[in-house]
Amino acid sequence: MQKYSFLSVFLIFNSKNEKMILVTGATGLVGGNLIWHLLQENDRVAAIRRPTGNLKALNTIFSFYTSTPELELAKIDWIIADVLDEDSIDVAMQGITTVYHCAAVVTLGNDTLKLEETNVKGTHNIVRAALKNKITKLCFVSSIAACGKSNDGTPIDENSCWTDSPTLSLYSRSKYYSEQEVWKGINKGLNAVIVNPGVILGVSGTGTGSSQLFIQVNKGLMFYTKGGSGYVDVRDVVKAMMLLTKSEISGQRFILVGENCSHRDVLNWISDGLGTRHPFICIGKRVFLLFAFLSEFIGNTFHIHPLIDRVTARSTTNRSYYSSTKIEHAINFQFTPIEKCIKGICRFMKRH
Repeated sequence: MQKYSFLSVFLIFNSKNEKMILVTGATGLVGGNLIWHLLQENDRVAAIRRPTGNLKALNTIFSFYTSTPELELAKIDWIIADVLDEDSIDVAMQGITTVYHCAAVVTLGNDTLKLEETNVKGTHNIVRAALKNKITKLCFVSSIAACGKSNDGTPIDENSCWTDSPTLSLYSRSKYYSEQEVWKGINKGLNAVIVNPGVILGVSGTGTGSSQLFIQVNKGLMFYTKGGSGYVDVRDVVKAMMLLTKSEISGQRFILVGENCSHRDVLNWISDGLGTRHPFICIGKRVFLLFAFLSEFIGNTFHIHPLIDRVTARSTTNRSYYSSTKIEHAINFQFTPIEKCIKGICRFMKRH
């Protein structure tokens, strides 16, 4: 792992700011949209990026909100650092009061080392540095993948019991154990909140995550499954994060799900927004699992990454329901309808 010297880490403070905010994962879907909204309330925001970090995605995200993204991008104070490098994170947090930890590897694949290092060890380093530098408030972005399951058919909430099993994705495990790092910090006196978003929809400027749904539908997706999950607008995620961070709430986690939708409905709404044909061939769970098994076999035989694995097949064919009652009551929060969210993303895609 590459190490960074103290001289390679820089931070420019704006004297007008009484509070200095630091965002990790700033070029990702959540981090990028979060920075935009933070800049609507703050003169400047500090953000971490690696030396090889690409700012093109962030420019695309800002373009969703404004025709002059470069004006807002100029208000970001970039810090060259890596969540896996303790020294650079320590320096990055000097003078910081509030931290939004959004950096994570989001995948249903089987890259165990990358998931554990970035999601778990990276969060450990952020929590340790936050305690050392006496950060006023930390907001950690987890996932519904770290929430438990429902055994009686009721919606999954913050108190549902999480249990490990062979059918869980490595991503689910990584997010659960990264949450545990935050809880350890809370037990040591860290003022922190945790959010557990569902499938996040929004403009990311990349072809990863939920953006793949829009890309595939735009190409003409024929297939769908009967599964479903909790979906949420990225703007709702970042607004909830900001409200929780400014509140007196601490030591709690909140599920952020705007609606529980079938995957078919989501794909149809995207099709309507982009003017393409609805997916019309339903793939059953058994067929999908068989295809995933064959894909894994071919991948292992020829040492290539499989198109899909059985964990992914299970997650896309299962139907789970989540409750956001806690956040709605805690800060009187209202979510954006998912169909409305999708329409906005599709309009942006068609313009760009």
